[in-house]
Amino acid sequence: MRREPREYRTLDKDLSRVTNAERAGLHSARPLMRLGLALIFIAAASYVGTGFLADQPALGILAASIAVAAYLALSIGGNDVANALGPAVGAGAIGMTAGLLLMAAMEVLGAVIAGSAVTATLTEGLVGSTLGEGEATARMMLAALLAAGSWISLATWLGAPVSTTHSVVGAIAGAGMATFGAGAVNWPAMAMIAFGWIASPLVSGLIAAGLMVLLRMLVLDREDRIAAARTWMPVIVGLASAMLAGVAELAWHGSGLAANAVLVLVCGGLGWLYTRRRIDRQTRGMGGGRLAMKQLLAVPLIAAALVMGFAHGANDVSNVAAPLTIILDSLSAGGDDDLRARLVLLLGGLGIALGILLFGRRLVHMVGSRITRLNASRALCVSLATAATVLWASLLGLPVSTTHVAVGGVFGVGFYREWRDRRLAASHAPLPAEERRRRHLVRRSYMRMILGAWLVTVPAAATLAAALVRIVGL
Repeated sequence: MRREPREYRTLDKDLSRVTNAERAGLHSARPLMRLGLALIFIAAASYVGTGFLADQPALGILAASIAVAAYLALSIGGNDVANALGPAVGAGAIGMTAGLLLMAAMEVLGAVIAGSAVTATLTEGLVGSTLGEGEATARMMLAALLAAGSWISLATWLGAPVSTTHSVVGAIAGAGMATFGAGAVNWPAMAMIAFGWIASPLVSGLIAAGLMVLLRMLVLDREDRIAAARTWMPVIVGLASAMLAGVAELAWHGSGLAANAVLVLVCGGLGWLYTRRRIDRQTRGMGGGRLAMKQLLAVPLIAAALVMGFAHGANDVSNVAAPLTIILDSLSAGGDDDLRARLVLLLGGLGIALGILLFGRRLVHMVGSRITRLNASRALCVSLATAATVLWASLLGLPVSTTHVAVGGVFGVGFYREWRDRRLAASHAPLPAEERRRRHLVRRSYMRMILGAWLVTVPAAATLAAALVRIVGL
């Protein structure tokens, strides 16, 4: 009578061992599964793309170009998701999996709806004198795509949030010089892009620091922070919703001022109403503690991150779409031009979204928690500053580095906090130099690493592209 329960226990133990073995196998196979899914996407994009976009002899070059463009899109997604999602995850406002899924959806929408303006700028800008040279131009852009994708993948593996825009621009310049000479590069356009790279992180940092000052004045330093949050948090979400709707409508339809204003007011009002009702439910029976404030800031922070995902898709899809568009035009691929342009944007958006889901976790953790520690209020300021800068740059057709803008915002908030702490401590006895260095809120080691990655990206991508042209024969 006693052996029967023991047999059941033995069976349970054996089943548990089998289950644990299966779980261990699945965990160890996850990297291979991600790589396999990426390869399937690349192969499918090349197969489907050649069927939709090609009706000309150079089918091999076109298939290779689409495959490399899909690979580059995956690399961009894995590297750049940290820009949009890092602050929100670092603040604990949203979970990693849910955030990655939302970012992937917004990236596709931003690419398809508002990605054409920046794509047109890059298509007609850097190497415009080399367009129309047939297969020579196509081979040049294929080398640029492969070099940029390889460099971005290396940076992602090393945990360095380099600029994908830097990588693509540097690769295009290097391939153009190796193929057609130094005169192939439009150096005034290159100078304007470089000026945008310098100015955009400074602007983002200043905006983020200014928003931090306003948030402290309007909410955080108030005696009744809950009441202040009930007043101002719906306003923030309403403004973010209105900005997203207005820019999306202008990019997609470009209708008149009256129609755009109506859409902006409606979307802004809906965002305000939803947030106000959500906060009213949250604040029932609550006090004014820190936990309550973190919960109140979560909805505006997620809204800002979604706008940032849309803006990133609109701006950085050009890094894939512009070279691929040049290749298609150079090879005289048949078909409707508008449909072809939308399909190229869709390919880029889907590739970036899949790269986010498969490879984006590592850099999200770094940007969200290892540069400077972000709570909900600081992350909100970073996300709003980044979203506003990139979204309006996308509307104007200006290719900016989303990584520059995002990390600039993080640095701006961190340096503001250091300045504020020094000001508050001015009335106390001065601390030793070693203690002051220990209390730095922006970690200088990561700042130096990121700046170093930025400085070497353009020449490294250009050199790699030139080497591919010379050695491989592209």
